[in-house]
Amino acid sequence: MEEYATAKQPLLLHTLTPSRRTLANRAFALVYTCAILAVLCRHAAAALGSATFLSFVTSATLFIADLVLGFGWLSAQSFRFRPVHRRVFPENLEKVVKRRDFPALDIFICTADPYKEPPMSVVNTALSVMAYDYPPEKISVYVSDDGGSQLTLFAFMEAARFASHWIPFCRKKEIMERCPEAFFGSNYSQSSETEQIKTMYENIKEKVEHVVERGKIPNEFITCEQERQAFNKWTEEFTRQDHPTIIQVLLEAREEKDITGQSMPNLVYLSREKSKMSSHHFKAGALNALVRVSAIVTNAPIILTLDCDMYSNDPKTPHNMLCFFSDPEIKSNLEYVQFPQHFHGINKHDIYANEIKRLFQINAFGLDGLAGPNYVGTGCFFWRRVFFGGPLSFVDPEIPELRPDHVVDRPIKAQPVMALAHHVANCKYEEQTNRNWGAKLGFRYGSLVEDYYTGFRLQCEGWKAVLCNPNRPAFLGDTPITLIDALNQTKRWAVGLLEVGFSKYSPLTFGARKMGPLMGLGYAHYAFWPLWSIPTTIYAFLPQLTLLNGVSIFPEVWDKWFLVYVFLFVGAYGQDCLDFMVAGGSFQRWWSDQRMWMVRGVTSHWFGLAEFGSKRLGIATHGFTLTSKVVDDEQGKRYDQGTFEFGVHSPMFVPLAMAAIVNLAAFFLGFIEIALKGGSGHMEPLFVQMFIAGFVVVNSWPVYEAMVLRTDKGRIPTKTTLISTFQAWTLCIAASLILRQQFK
Repeated sequence: MEEYATAKQPLLLHTLTPSRRTLANRAFALVYTCAILAVLCRHAAAALGSATFLSFVTSATLFIADLVLGFGWLSAQSFRFRPVHRRVFPENLEKVVKRRDFPALDIFICTADPYKEPPMSVVNTALSVMAYDYPPEKISVYVSDDGGSQLTLFAFMEAARFASHWIPFCRKKEIMERCPEAFFGSNYSQSSETEQIKTMYENIKEKVEHVVERGKIPNEFITCEQERQAFNKWTEEFTRQDHPTIIQVLLEAREEKDITGQSMPNLVYLSREKSKMSSHHFKAGALNALVRVSAIVTNAPIILTLDCDMYSNDPKTPHNMLCFFSDPEIKSNLEYVQFPQHFHGINKHDIYANEIKRLFQINAFGLDGLAGPNYVGTGCFFWRRVFFGGPLSFVDPEIPELRPDHVVDRPIKAQPVMALAHHVANCKYEEQTNRNWGAKLGFRYGSLVEDYYTGFRLQCEGWKAVLCNPNRPAFLGDTPITLIDALNQTKRWAVGLLEVGFSKYSPLTFGARKMGPLMGLGYAHYAFWPLWSIPTTIYAFLPQLTLLNGVSIFPEVWDKWFLVYVFLFVGAYGQDCLDFMVAGGSFQRWWSDQRMWMVRGVTSHWFGLAEFGSKRLGIATHGFTLTSKVVDDEQGKRYDQGTFEFGVHSPMFVPLAMAAIVNLAAFFLGFIEIALKGGSGHMEPLFVQMFIAGFVVVNSWPVYEAMVLRTDKGRIPTKTTLISTFQAWTLCIAASLILRQQFK
């Protein structure tokens, strides 16, 4: 494998290595594409030569299913065309860039609900980045509280006091896990100093959790008049949907010192103004408010965006990032450095496929070999300049203080600074200016997946990105531990992705023109991801319903076409498994990943598709929903044991249970009917259908277990089971009547 240096400095900061499998991937893609085209031609010929309307519908339906599958597979080849792997050398950084010359960092952390996103979790994320191995006076942490909760502000007031002890403690002990919750939950070296810090942290945690449980802040917890004035802003008229801007500077580097006398990072709380009369654009709107407010207050050239539960796992992560931003050869058009998402607390076999390895790692390596990985919403360092037009087409903001080259020369608590910061956080600010925010400036509006859409639009403007995947994960986040939370998350993604796919900025058209066909296909793979629900649902029901009635719709075992189907199945699953294992995954986790692919296909993707259609028709929908970060003890125990958590009645569980019931009935009744008719001779025409039904049955074991065998609170509710069973048998009977009438 040849390794190429991408910097001219005598001391390398980073290298790039192409994958060894590139040529093999391209050769396999050519052969596999021919097989897909052959099957599509077979379906088309069968449909055109149909003797009955139902046989035409059957062939046409299979054609549509395989066409969508073919598009999904073809678009995924953009990830396999030129995958690359990068390596960084942070040990050389300070030999190239002096520590005093490191650029300042503005770090954005967004939260929106103290009951779904516990304030102590957000505090831990903030403390982990405030303790970076980086000049503290060059770090500014901004916490956007879109829920406008005084509980969150109280938690950060406590965190600011604790930070003056925690940051020097981390620096002195040179610890790697600078998230307090993670550190004290590990096998740390005990000492009197460590136990003192732990006691201090546990006292703060107990106090904050007590306040959240009560829903208000007791007077005895307010320690000074300045804090009282801050909390007095929460009047009786104050609601999370309608309230004024609140900006509270909790730490200022120029003034605050830690217990060792060193400067503290800046820490700023922001709750932008909300009004029921104005559109707020969900998280993208909150991020744009942060871009503007931070420009007024500190205007650091580099911005890090973090989810509120995604804490830093490596204090030297900024050094890894600077290995790219310090390279003059790529810096001029480098928009961001994306770190893959990694998660803690995933159970042994990752039953909900929360790792999402293909999105965050495998496919990202492929895009990195083209124009760069897509932005995934967290763990991403931006060059502030990218939010103001393309590399060759600067878009001037409405006031000079928002320009990325504006120099802030006043204390951040200065009255003019705070007044202007409040002004740019006003809910009508974007409407009263030129409406460029969300269109030409900042994070882009128009999709619930603002991360995917923003990264896509920025790369269409000519910016490039890189993926940095160090051996030690840079960040670790929480994952859903219940099936409904996992499915609601992917349903929200499905709606947002379709909003992009069917817009004037569709990756298939706009993206392919601006970035080239390969990048366009790569982004299209995600934009039309929810359409996988069409073939998944067809193959979950059509072969099984025909099997129940003894009707063959696939080639017999001895037919040459049978080998083509075997090649397509084994080739797709084999390549996917190989990609997963090469990326460090286990076979059991890959099995969970392919099972959840089928589960999402008949649940969240379908419901996301339906919600998107409703929005296009002007029918009101639920809009943005948060994924809960609160862990129930019983649910956590079942998750750790690898048991699926259903527990609640949800419409999404109905088609899932229906598919499980229909496939079980088709497999066993089909097997009995074949046995009664004479065994293997009658099996050959129906073998493919039997295999598909059996494959689904094996993958549906957690569903059968939750419907029949379990008695805990995580089982499928009886109501869902009864509805699913009734609908499944109704579908089987209706299909039987139609098929026996047409094929008798």
